[in-house]
Amino acid sequence: MSFNHQGRTISKVGVIGSGQIGPDIALYFSKVLSPFGVQTVVVDVSDDALQKGKSKLERKVQKGVETGAFSPEQQAQMVSAVTFTSDYDALSGADLVVEAATENKELKAKIFGQVEGLAAPDAILVSNSSHLEPEVIFANAQKKDRTGVVHYFFPAERNLLVEVVPGKDTADATTRWLLSFYEAIGKVPIPVKSRYGYALDPVFEGLFFACALLGEAGIGTTKEIDVVCKKTFRMGVGSFTAMNLTGGNPITAVGLDNYTSKINSWYHTPQSLKDKVANNENWDVPARGEKVEVADDLAAKIRDSLLGAYFGICGEIVDAGLISVADFNMGLEIGLDMKPAFAFMNELGTAKALELVKAYAANNPGFPVPKCIAEHGADNRPFDIPVVLREDRDGIAVLTIRRPKVLNALDQSVFAEIQTRFEECDKDPNVQGIVLTGFGKKAFVSGADVNFLAKIENPEHGEQTSRTSQLCVDAVQAVQKPTVAALNGLAFGGGIETAMACEARIALAGLKVLAGQPEANLGIIPGAGGSQRLPRIVGIERAAAMMRTTRPIGSDKALEYGLVRELVESGLVDRAVAICRDMADGKAERSRMSTEPMADVPGALPDVDIRHLSKKVDEILCKAILGGAKLPLAEAIPFEAKCFGEVCGTEDMRIGVENFLKNGPKAKAEFVHR
Repeated sequence: MSFNHQGRTISKVGVIGSGQIGPDIALYFSKVLSPFGVQTVVVDVSDDALQKGKSKLERKVQKGVETGAFSPEQQAQMVSAVTFTSDYDALSGADLVVEAATENKELKAKIFGQVEGLAAPDAILVSNSSHLEPEVIFANAQKKDRTGVVHYFFPAERNLLVEVVPGKDTADATTRWLLSFYEAIGKVPIPVKSRYGYALDPVFEGLFFACALLGEAGIGTTKEIDVVCKKTFRMGVGSFTAMNLTGGNPITAVGLDNYTSKINSWYHTPQSLKDKVANNENWDVPARGEKVEVADDLAAKIRDSLLGAYFGICGEIVDAGLISVADFNMGLEIGLDMKPAFAFMNELGTAKALELVKAYAANNPGFPVPKCIAEHGADNRPFDIPVVLREDRDGIAVLTIRRPKVLNALDQSVFAEIQTRFEECDKDPNVQGIVLTGFGKKAFVSGADVNFLAKIENPEHGEQTSRTSQLCVDAVQAVQKPTVAALNGLAFGGGIETAMACEARIALAGLKVLAGQPEANLGIIPGAGGSQRLPRIVGIERAAAMMRTTRPIGSDKALEYGLVRELVESGLVDRAVAICRDMADGKAERSRMSTEPMADVPGALPDVDIRHLSKKVDEILCKAILGGAKLPLAEAIPFEAKCFGEVCGTEDMRIGVENFLKNGPKAKAEFVHR
């Protein structure tokens, strides 16, 4: 058995290093690849490290069983799929090797010199370095085109982000495959150009450095600075605590000194850090549950200083051309678990951000004012941070909704961005067709962001909210060029509503849960055209049953219903592009939805078991379905919005939304049916 992806077969994965991160990398590989029969081999020269790594992996898998994340069968499969050994020959024939040894260029070069002769002839070899350039690590490699850095983040089995860093000799095909592979196994990869430290570590270590400078200057205690840092950037822990948890003092001390020559002269290893490393000490930070009070004026002084440093560090990295603003913003949020810099600057106003950066630079010799912040701040212009990404493939524009932290959920700004992208592509003479898909392997779009529902004040506001979403989705259907939705995972609520506005839909085969309209669980009805387009695609009775019961359907049922025209085992987007191109060239049948009233509309809908759901909401939903079916689509869509507004005037809508926000999607709301 093996895992096949874009022309490569993975039967064995090697992980070198059984220290802090290697076992966690192996655990993730085992979780996602052991169902395909892939073996993972962890190699280390230390028997003690191997035993500790094995125990660590088994302990974490056991904890997963206890929390319900893994079944006992999965536990047995995962544990048996990982081998810990000191024998490098166990890497023989490995198709992918990830080195996670100590951050030492001589050691890494020695390891890859040995591994290159053992791995499969076409194996991809990557280093989980946190700083070293690929050109340095693989200087002596025989086949540099199949090498690069894949930088994981702590904890590697849970933190989804990886930086993919190609060297100057890395083949473009290798980089593309790594980005695609890591997305396919559930990670969130971002491409970063080669420079010491890459994109994110200079932020992690630079913000810590800014904290340390404040401490050395006597501005505040490390506890006070840590508390303000955590609150300012909405981090799980402050910079000093993070350094303690990751054991990062030694490597940061080395990194900061190298940044002096590799980035700019502001960076250097502060004396306080040198002392901690020399004495093998941790930083003094708040204990669990300890409350540290910081006076407002001191908190403001610390906050403004750290903001100036944070924005300036991030701006310099963008100026250096290492990474796009969109990738960087997402990487900061996921990889470092902090409020992303560019969204933060937009929120504050880029003029204010520039002011903070200038103030920090004035007090810190060598600290630059980045050009990108100066240009945006000059006229308080926000940064463009797209979440609907466009890639053109020989005349077909592929649009990818990328919001992995919320499974690509839609809010009003994302709806608007989808509209903008479709309209841009429709006007572009070089575009023959459009494919819409979602990022990752779990979801096309998990639905709409529920938070905006809580802000609806009355029926009129509800109708307006619905119409805003509808107009964006209508713009998708208005495109005359072929449009194909490639459903890479679950498509719920606003997701399937948007997909139904595309001319055709295809999906991955074998998905037990693919499409659904779960709105009635929230005490609402579909509000982006779902109650009108779904009946026109699958028939009134099937559509009504899906919406009224909220029960989703899987891939096979979606094909049977005609909701999708084709199922594919792999290469989903490639197949969607091919279909789109064939439709554009007249080689495949067009399938645009009829905009006329439906024929043979029944007087009433068959009884279905709506369980605990609201009878009042169901009544309005039935009215929307039947009333809209009798109208041309152009009138039916606004009719749905009017019904959505009516629902927003019910008690059950408030109950449903509040229950979801308070108790989560699995908790049943106690509707009162009025």
